[in-house]
Amino acid sequence: MTSPSDTSFTLAFAEADPADVDRLGGKGSGLARMTQQGLRVPPGYVIGTGACRSYLREKAMPAGLADEVFARLAALEAQAGKTFGGGPLPLLLSVRSGAPISMPGMMDTILNLGLNRAAAVALAEATGDSRFVADLIARFHAMYSETVLGALDPGEGIGALVDAVEQDEDPGAVYDRVWAACEQALADDTGDSVPAEPRDQLLGAVEAVFRSWNTRRARTYRDFHTIPHDLGTAVVVQSMVFGNLSADSGSGVVFTRNPVTGEPGLFGEYLAHSQGEDVVAGTRTPDPVVEALAAPVLDELRSTCADLEKAQGDVLDIEFTVERSVLYLLQVRSAKRTPEAAVRIAADFLAEGDVTPAAALRTVTPDQVRQVQRPGFDEAEVAQARADGRLLTTGIGACPGQVGGTLVLDPDRAKDCADAGRDVILARAVTSPADLHGMIAAQGIVTATGGSTSHAAVVARALGTACVVGAGAIVVDEAARTLTVDGRVLSEGDEVSLDGASGELFTGTISTSTPAAATGALGTVLAKAADASRCGILARVTLPGDVPTAREAGAVGLVTAVDDVLAANGHLDGLVQQLLEGEGSFERITELIAEEFTPLLAAAGDIEVGVRAIDLVADESRELLQQTAVTTRHPQLSVPLGVPALIEAQLTGLATALDRSLSPARVHLAVRHLSDPAEAAALRDLAEAAGGRITVGPYLTSPRAARGAAGLAEASGVVWVEARALQSAVFGIPARQLLTAEPLDEYLRRGLLAIDPRTTLDPVVRELLGAVAAAQSDACPVGVRLTGEVPQDAAAQLYELGFRRFAVDAAEARPLMLALGKAALGG
Repeated sequence: MTSPSDTSFTLAFAEADPADVDRLGGKGSGLARMTQQGLRVPPGYVIGTGACRSYLREKAMPAGLADEVFARLAALEAQAGKTFGGGPLPLLLSVRSGAPISMPGMMDTILNLGLNRAAAVALAEATGDSRFVADLIARFHAMYSETVLGALDPGEGIGALVDAVEQDEDPGAVYDRVWAACEQALADDTGDSVPAEPRDQLLGAVEAVFRSWNTRRARTYRDFHTIPHDLGTAVVVQSMVFGNLSADSGSGVVFTRNPVTGEPGLFGEYLAHSQGEDVVAGTRTPDPVVEALAAPVLDELRSTCADLEKAQGDVLDIEFTVERSVLYLLQVRSAKRTPEAAVRIAADFLAEGDVTPAAALRTVTPDQVRQVQRPGFDEAEVAQARADGRLLTTGIGACPGQVGGTLVLDPDRAKDCADAGRDVILARAVTSPADLHGMIAAQGIVTATGGSTSHAAVVARALGTACVVGAGAIVVDEAARTLTVDGRVLSEGDEVSLDGASGELFTGTISTSTPAAATGALGTVLAKAADASRCGILARVTLPGDVPTAREAGAVGLVTAVDDVLAANGHLDGLVQQLLEGEGSFERITELIAEEFTPLLAAAGDIEVGVRAIDLVADESRELLQQTAVTTRHPQLSVPLGVPALIEAQLTGLATALDRSLSPARVHLAVRHLSDPAEAAALRDLAEAAGGRITVGPYLTSPRAARGAAGLAEASGVVWVEARALQSAVFGIPARQLLTAEPLDEYLRRGLLAIDPRTTLDPVVRELLGAVAAAQSDACPVGVRLTGEVPQDAAAQLYELGFRRFAVDAAEARPLMLALGKAALGG
């Protein structure tokens, strides 16, 4: 393989480095790899992504690109033994986009390029089929007109004109007739003309592919999939093979395994006497590939697919053409697959042993694990509900979850309904702290006003309750007990369904279920990941009923918080009242903790349980604990150890719960916002004075605390650090904003931050976390607490820093386990 200059725009398949996906794009990389493996690939070359970026930046073709394109074309003519724009064997080209990250169907393609009168006549003479050439002329002209010139109507009657051509007609007359008809249709539509000179066609097609990078559909796709807009697309220029040449020709797409179920074996479609565009356009019905292909071709395809899958360690999507019973490969890429299929495929790869464990785990993502494990609406029922007009309104998704229940418009009645065993969807014009009991009782919350940082949104996230805010079309009439949207009236007691991710509210019920793949196959994958990482994951719980779910997810321990547990059990008003009254009432707090932690610790059994102490400084406290009122009356509660009696009350309550539950659980209490070794030592002394049964330590939230983690750890039995709090402190952005879309989405679109603090650890934060990880020892384990969905890259960075203990929401235990396993295996 040669080493082309990095300053050149173009590379032939045979000389390009398949690993250089950023330059070649996914399509070019796959073609280079297959060519160099000796597979039957029509020859061609790639125009690298740098040329596209230059074009988009300068609004003109890069200097020297045209010369390179034509030099590569001359080499391609020599390699293929064909002539571009003439005979005796004409060379026709496909010009296709190929981004570094797959964007199927989002950008442009032109097939059969290079047809002029001389090439058409020569091709008809070489194949003996003028009708075939007429079909190519019509296809090329329509595709070029639409893609390059923006035509909308390829012209009525062109298909009938092609069908009327006889196989042995004079090819020159056929070309003149069909080309003239196509040109007239284009002129009537746009006033344009397709160049008759093949070289002009080629440059026009390349420029059109560059332009297609920034079409609305392409940008929308990239926004949805968080693909950067500055990558650019490569352009693949390749010799055409013809599936529409004869009855023993055709085109197809095949997957090396079923992309819907993950079942092993070829899965795909084949359409005889067709070009690739016919297979995907849906104008003709293809046949199953295993039934339609002739046995020798099918055997070759099956063998080739197996070899490619083993070599690339992934399930593949392969486009192919058969020309007169000869198989040609046109594209190979990683196959898009359902989450259920991804899990099964990874498990099967592990069982088969043909790829490394790292490669097997690479085939499934944490997002796919989230989708597989999460009970969700039946997709067919959702589609039917939309078709039936049951979508009532759409607001802002504030906390994910798909839930259904009885519509209730008052928090008192919501609690009453929930106490009676009914699932409740609480709808309010706006929520306030007075609604909290109803919010706690509800399965879902929807408000007419508010944004992603409103009271309803903040509290819902703290409770883990599906929530939609800002559904402005809703009118709530509390007196009439009705909810109205654009004239449609629902009464309290009607059944509704809520999607806290999409923001949609439906009338009626929609079934929810957890796919079966969340058990066996997923267990196999996660067992391998856990074995590789050797990490301990603790899961957040609030009620005894949460414990089995956390344990089933693979958690080796639990974390919770005193205020969360008391709130979830209806004691929030009592807790706030005790705090307002001050030290003399802390005995009641001790009893509340003992009362509610007894069943929780009994359910926990013989595992570690980490408990966060009451925190009157965090964002959540502003809503849950009436922070301003409490700290105004008792300002000493604004510092972590300002009222030692409150810490003692919590330690005593937990020790009492251990006694009452007869639980062997290993309990520790972590106190937020400590930043000095003297504070850690004072906390240790308080724990020893309370009997020493509860291990204590700091919950680090500030850069100062992280920098001094070693000193804090010396006086502690456990240390936790909160990554989101450090990000918030370093960026100067409220921590709650790191869990919402706006305002940061818009801020990032304006280019005002170099990284997204919600998904990427800042270098300063990484340095601080490194200091924390270095403080761990056998005597004092150190862990990192994470909130919300944990990005795979962040998990890998934390693993690299040396963290092996993590605390997450229960729903994140499995996704994090996978991410850490991939990090450990270098995936």
